[in-house]
Amino acid sequence: MRSTVFVISAVLLSTACSDNAPSGGAAVAPSTDVSAPVQDNTWQASGWSAKTLPELVAALEAGEVSAEALVEAYLARIDAVDRNGPTLQSVLSVNPDALEQARAVDASRAAGEPLGSLAGVPVLLKDNIESADSLATTAGALALKHNVTNRDAPLTAGLRREGAIILGKTNLSEWANFRSTHSISGWSALGGQVRNPHMLDRSPCGSSSGSGAAVAASLAAAAVGTETNGSITCPANVNGIVGFKPTVGVISQQYIVPISASQDTAGPMTKTVRGAAMLLEAMADEAHRKFYAAGLDAGSLVGRRVGVLRFSVGDNPDIAARFSEAMTVLADAGAELVEIGEFKRHSDNFWAQHLSLLQYEFKSGIDAYLVDAADAVTTRSLAALIEFNDAHADVEQALFDQDLFTASQAKAGLDSTDYLASRDAVQRTAREFGIDALLAEHNVEVLVAPSGPVSSRIDPVNGDVWPDWAGAGYLAAAAGYPHLTVPMGAVHGIPIGLSFMGAANDDAAILSYGYAYEQASQRRVEPQYLRTAEDLPEIADAMRAPAQGSLPRITR
Repeated sequence: MRSTVFVISAVLLSTACSDNAPSGGAAVAPSTDVSAPVQDNTWQASGWSAKTLPELVAALEAGEVSAEALVEAYLARIDAVDRNGPTLQSVLSVNPDALEQARAVDASRAAGEPLGSLAGVPVLLKDNIESADSLATTAGALALKHNVTNRDAPLTAGLRREGAIILGKTNLSEWANFRSTHSISGWSALGGQVRNPHMLDRSPCGSSSGSGAAVAASLAAAAVGTETNGSITCPANVNGIVGFKPTVGVISQQYIVPISASQDTAGPMTKTVRGAAMLLEAMADEAHRKFYAAGLDAGSLVGRRVGVLRFSVGDNPDIAARFSEAMTVLADAGAELVEIGEFKRHSDNFWAQHLSLLQYEFKSGIDAYLVDAADAVTTRSLAALIEFNDAHADVEQALFDQDLFTASQAKAGLDSTDYLASRDAVQRTAREFGIDALLAEHNVEVLVAPSGPVSSRIDPVNGDVWPDWAGAGYLAAAAGYPHLTVPMGAVHGIPIGLSFMGAANDDAAILSYGYAYEQASQRRVEPQYLRTAEDLPEIADAMRAPAQGSLPRITR
């Protein structure tokens, strides 16, 4: 199936030269070589960098490790694993002030000053999220190479208020994968191709590819992603981590390069559900700020009716097997499973209307963002971006075009009757006749499904080519409702996740249900940095021709 992750169809999901590195911070030295021999355990995380966010918070508070030591450990790991070794290219730039900020936190702690809940924790931001550090916010694009705005997005300010250290910015699918229907998930002109640390020739998915790969590879305690449709949950799924897309509006979208006002949201990407809840507490707007972590309950599934979206499992027998195992875990944890065998979308024209909605909102949103970008940015409208990309086609269009840009530019304003009709139809299908109906008609409190397919290979010739999709995350995306993915194991070394979805503002409950599953299952796997599937002995043996002596003789 041809699908551009992050949008369109089932999910709407040449390396740049060093001259194209974003302004501010140190840029990644790009490489696309995945042919180096696998070195057992050489790139495996150890020590403090291997710990989860909650473990690091406890260690910092106990004085077992300093913020400065943590930053130094992660910077060394970024150099060893992201810029060298397997060369993941998941970190686009590092904050030159991170060590100084860490030392300030350590000094405050030594002085007995009050500290926030994340004091000293190094966090990476997806590079479409602004920070007041000397870091450009580029969306991976050459046109925003010098977009140093010197302002914090509200979510960044929230992290900083709680003492988190902005370690740097992560690579991403350029423009959050809304430039071309022929794109490659995880590729940007400024950062090159992000690699999946589990299997280097497999897609890291998008658009928060760098955030997903960096967390899986232990390059930071946590990362922040953004999602319009699958851009948090898909990278979390294939990189084997926890990703949470909250209800739209829980986290402010101000000073984040936009796609869709009705669907965009940032969200946490971490190794554990508790870590995601802790990060969400810091990033949430005041009206939505809750003690999400304190509300996690390993017994929260007891007596809960769980809707099993069996119609979304797909035809991959390995996914079906892992999903069935996960259902056994839920049942053993006290959940009452309710099978949902079919679902018919209310609108037969859903995907066309959805794409139209996003194009309208992208044109309006990106024009407004560019007008307010840094003074050094010369492209001040979508029309100017299209011209810029044509003028720099050798870099920007070396692998794929910008047909989504040009189609969006042709749209009218948000007062268009066509836009309003598309928006209303999409939201009605995903909400009233989608998640709300599934919850009500089956009398269940949460919906579960696979989070996506087994990751496909990176293909710079054909672009993203995904197998038939598994899961129903597009409903939560289009509705603007919460969606959590938690690791549920791996298929031939490639992770897959289990999705928990619910009604609007059920964020705390969804996190708690996912936490209960996580505690009972413990299915997260560490990256092995395999070059290809043929690094697995069982696959290598099957792919190899039999010994010549066992082949039948050729006679004429």
